[in-house]
Amino acid sequence: MNNATLGLFAGLLLAIAGAAGGFGGFLFAVALGGLGLALGAHRDGTVDLGALLRGKGRG
Repeated sequence: MNNATLGLFAGLLLAIAGAAGGFGGFLFAVALGGLGLALGAHRDGTVDLGALLRGKGRG
């Protein structure tokens, strides 16, 4: 299991712990799952979040 998958599971587990249910809880779970996936993919080296967060003017 790679870091992206672990990050996705960690985000989803945090979402389950914080979600009260309903459509808002579903959106919260998706947002935290995506955040966990992005952080895990960054740790794997698949995605460079530093390049995404830097502005186009700064090179």
